[in-house]
Amino acid sequence: MTLTETPTETVSAKAAPTDERTLDNISLAEIAQADWHALSVDAALNRLAVDGKRGLNRTEVDERHVKFGYNELKEQPIKSAWAILWEQLTNPLVLLLIAAAIVSALLGKVIELIAIIAIVVLNAVLGVVQEYRAEKAMSELKKMAAPLVRVRRDGQLVDIPARELVPGDIVLLEAGSIVPADARVIESANLRLEEASLTGESEPVNKSIQAIADKNAPLGDRHNMVYLGTSVTYGRGTAVVVKTGMETELGRIAELIQSVETEKTPLQRRIAELGRVLIIAALVVMGISFGIGLLTEMALEDVLLNAVAIAVAVVPEGLPAVITVALALGAQRMLRRNALIRSLPAVETLGSVTTICSDKTGTLTENKMTVTVIDVAGNTSEFSEVDADSLIALSRMNGDARESTLGAQAMVLAGSILCTDVVIESEGQGYKAIGDPTETALAIAGTRLGLYKFDLDNTLPRVDELPFDSDRKRMTTVHQMASSSDTTSTMEQIVRLFGMQEGEAISFTKGAVDSLLGISTHVWLNGTITPMTPELHKRIADANDNLAQNGLRVLGLAYRQHTAGDTALEHNLTFVGMVGIIDPPRIEVKEAVHVAKEAGIRPVMITGDHPLTAYAIARDIGIVHEGDRILTGHDLSQMSKEDLEAVVEDVSVYARVTPEHKLNIVQAIQSRGHIAAMTGDGINDAPALRRSNIGVAMGITGTAVSKEASNMVITDDNFATIVSAVEEGRTIYDNARRFIKYLLASNTGELIVLLVTQLIQGMTIPLTTLQILWMNLITDGVPALALGVEQSEKGVMRRKPYDPDESLFGQGLGRHILIIGALLGLTGVALAYWSWSNDLRAANGAPAWNTMVFMFLTIAQMGHALGLRSHRESFFSLNFLGNKMLLASVVFTIIVQLLAIYTPFFNNIFGTNPLTLQQLVLCIVLSTIVFWGVELEKLAMRRGWLS
Repeated sequence: MTLTETPTETVSAKAAPTDERTLDNISLAEIAQADWHALSVDAALNRLAVDGKRGLNRTEVDERHVKFGYNELKEQPIKSAWAILWEQLTNPLVLLLIAAAIVSALLGKVIELIAIIAIVVLNAVLGVVQEYRAEKAMSELKKMAAPLVRVRRDGQLVDIPARELVPGDIVLLEAGSIVPADARVIESANLRLEEASLTGESEPVNKSIQAIADKNAPLGDRHNMVYLGTSVTYGRGTAVVVKTGMETELGRIAELIQSVETEKTPLQRRIAELGRVLIIAALVVMGISFGIGLLTEMALEDVLLNAVAIAVAVVPEGLPAVITVALALGAQRMLRRNALIRSLPAVETLGSVTTICSDKTGTLTENKMTVTVIDVAGNTSEFSEVDADSLIALSRMNGDARESTLGAQAMVLAGSILCTDVVIESEGQGYKAIGDPTETALAIAGTRLGLYKFDLDNTLPRVDELPFDSDRKRMTTVHQMASSSDTTSTMEQIVRLFGMQEGEAISFTKGAVDSLLGISTHVWLNGTITPMTPELHKRIADANDNLAQNGLRVLGLAYRQHTAGDTALEHNLTFVGMVGIIDPPRIEVKEAVHVAKEAGIRPVMITGDHPLTAYAIARDIGIVHEGDRILTGHDLSQMSKEDLEAVVEDVSVYARVTPEHKLNIVQAIQSRGHIAAMTGDGINDAPALRRSNIGVAMGITGTAVSKEASNMVITDDNFATIVSAVEEGRTIYDNARRFIKYLLASNTGELIVLLVTQLIQGMTIPLTTLQILWMNLITDGVPALALGVEQSEKGVMRRKPYDPDESLFGQGLGRHILIIGALLGLTGVALAYWSWSNDLRAANGAPAWNTMVFMFLTIAQMGHALGLRSHRESFFSLNFLGNKMLLASVVFTIIVQLLAIYTPFFNNIFGTNPLTLQQLVLCIVLSTIVFWGVELEKLAMRRGWLS
C-alpha cells in the first residue's frame, strides 16, 4: 500500500511580486506597523520588494543595512559601582557622620576619627555590595539570537551571521533551528515551533502559510509567523524576514526591560523615612545642646565634642550591617525551602506581598501533559493509574473484552499511540517518552495499561502515513499486522479488539473531533460497529464540547480496516472515542492557594495559554469560582489604563496575554496600593518581573533572561514554594521591626542621658563618643543580629500582610521606642545623678559615675533584647532555648562589656574605671527595669489596652 504525501505548503507559483517595489518604497514605519500575519504570502513578499525564489542580492542587502541597521539588540549602560558608592556617601545620615569625623579631626581626636571613618566606609561598602548587581538581562537576550543562519540570497543558499539579516531576507528553518528574526512563513512542511518562552503556549505550535483574517490576533494565534529567539522542534520551512533587531517582539521586550523602573521595597522606603526623622532629630538635639552650651558658658571644644557625641548617638551605626546580615541569613533559610534570593531587599518585601501573579504552566501545574479522561461514543470515564491486577485483566480478556470499559480505553489508547511519532526510551527502571508533549501524554497513559509503543509497533508496524497539517487537523498512519509468533498476550488482545487477522491492514486517524466526525460513517459502541446517526453525532460532539469547556485538549480516534486493494484513507471511518489531555495542577498547589488567601494574599493567574484551559485550572485550585470574570489579551487591548485599574482587583485570571499586558497588569495592581509578586519563566515575562515588587523566576524551566530580571528564583518551580517564602518574608519583617525597636530605643535612651546631664550644673556628659560607638556597634549590634533570626510569631500566616504604606513607626513601633527609650534614658540619668552627687569612687579610686552609666545602659539592653523575642507574647511563655543565638549574644556582650570595664587596655581606650562589686550589682539590678517595662507593654497589648 502506498500513499502520495500531502504537498508542502508553499508560496504560489508566481515567485516574484506583481508590483515592482524598490527600497525607496519601503519605510521603517511601514515595516514596524504592518500586520504581517494578515497578509498573504504574495502580498508580504511584494511589500518587502523581494522575490521569494531568489532572495535579495548583495546590493539590496547593503542598502537595507544602511536603512534598517543590523539585526541586534541594543542595551543601555548600567550604573557603575562608583556611582552607587557616591549615592551611599551622600546619604544625609552618612554626611552627618562625616561632619562628626571632621570635627573630631579638628579637635585632634584621632581614635574617634578613625572609628567614625571606619563605620562610614563599612556601611558604604555594604550598600554598594547590596545594590550593585550586573544588569545581565540584556546580554542574556542577545544570546537568544542564532549565531549563524541559512538564507537564500541571489538564488543561492548561504550561511551568514544572524546580525546581518535585513527585512526581506529569505531564511530556511529546520528542526533544531533558533529563529534569527521575526518572519512571515512562506513555506511549511509540518513546521512546528516551541514558543513557550515568548507566548506562554505550553506545547509546540503548528505553522502554516495561510493569512489570518483577524489583524488583532494575539501573538500565540499568529500561526503563520515565527519570532526571534523561538526554536523549531519539528519539520522544516521557509520564511521572509519582516522585522529585525529592536523592532522584533524580542526587541520590544528588551525595550520594555530597559524602560521599566523598579520600585523601592517597603523596608527601603521605611528606612528612608527613618533617615529623615533621624536627621531632623539630630539637628533639633544638637541645636538644644548648643543652646545649653551657650547658656552655661561651656568651652567651645566641649560644645563641639558634645555635638559629635550627639551626632554619633543619633545615627544607629549598626543598623545597615544588622539589616544586611539579617536579610542574608533569611536568604539562607529561604534557600533551604527552595527559594534562591538574588536581591537581598526581596527577602523583606515578601512579608508585605498582597498579590501573587503566577504563570500557569509549570508553576501551578506539573508542566506535563497528562491523559485524564477517555470518552467512547459519548460515554466519559476518568482515566487514572491502574494497578497490576488491571494489566493482567486486560491481557486475559476473552470475548467480552469489546464490551468492557478497560477494553474500550485500551482501543482508544492503542490506536492513538500507533498514530504518533513519539519515541520511547528506557530510563533507569522505567521509560521516558521523547517527542510532542501531547503525543508523549498518550504514550505514557498507554503504559498504565501495559500498552508500550515498541510492542504496538512490532505487532502493527507502520507501512504508510498521511502527516498532520493544520487544514485537515488530523494525521493518519497505516499499519499491517505482523506475524503473531512474537506477539505478547496484551498485544493479542488489542488485535482481537480491532478484529484483525494476520496480514491485514488497518489505518488510524487521530486529530480534532469535529474533523473526524466529518469523515466517520460508523461508531464503535459497546463492542459493535454501529452506523453514525444524528443522535450519536450530537452525543459525541456534545461530549467533545464539554471536555473542551473544562479546559482539556481533546483528540479523537477513528480507524478503518483495509481489504486487499483498498487504499482509500480518511473516508468511511469508524469513530472509536476521544481522550482529554491537560497539564494538571500540582497536588500541593490547592492547599498553597488556600494558605495564601487565609494570609490575606490574592493569587492571580496570568498566562499565555487558552482561556478555557486557564479558567479550568484556576477553578480547580481555588483561584476563581464559577461565574468569576476572566480577561483575555484581546480584552486588555481594548481597555484604557484607567479601565484596567478599575477592575484589576476583581479579576484573578488573565489568558492569552502579551508581555505588555503582563506589565500593564502588574502596574495596575501596584497602582491600587498592592505589593505584587510576579512569577515567570519566559523571555516574555522579563519586563513584568522587573517591574513587580518581587520578580520570581523559575529555576528549572526559566530562561536566563527571566532569572536575570528576577529578585528570587524558585528552584523547584512550585507555587507552594512562593507561599513558603512569603511566610519566611513575614518572619524576617517581624524580626526587622524587633531590631529596629531595639536599636532606636537604645539611641533614644543615650540621647536623653546626653541632653539631661548637660542641664545639671557641674555635671559633664557621662558618655564619650567611643563609648557610644561601642554600644551602638558591639553591645547593641550583636544581640540585634540574633533578634534577626527569631522564629515566626504565632499565626504569622493567618493575618493580613503589613500595609506597604504604613509608617515605619506604626503598629506600636514608635510608641515602644519612646516609652522604652525614655525608661532607659531617665533611669540612666537618675543613676548618673545619684552616683555623681554621692561622689562614688571606683575600685581604683577614680570617679565611678560615668562608668556606672555606661555599664547600666549596656546591661539594660540585654534585658530589652530578651523581652523583644516576641512582639506580643510574654517572654515566659516562649521556649527559653528557642533562640540560642540570642542567649549566646547576651553572654558574649556581657563578657566583652566586663572586659571594657575591668581591663587596663580598654580602660585607657574608653576612659572607664573598674567598678566595685556593689556598684556592678546595682547596675545589674537597675537594668532589669527595662525588661519589665517591655513585658508590661506586651501585657497591655494582649489585654487590648494598647494596639
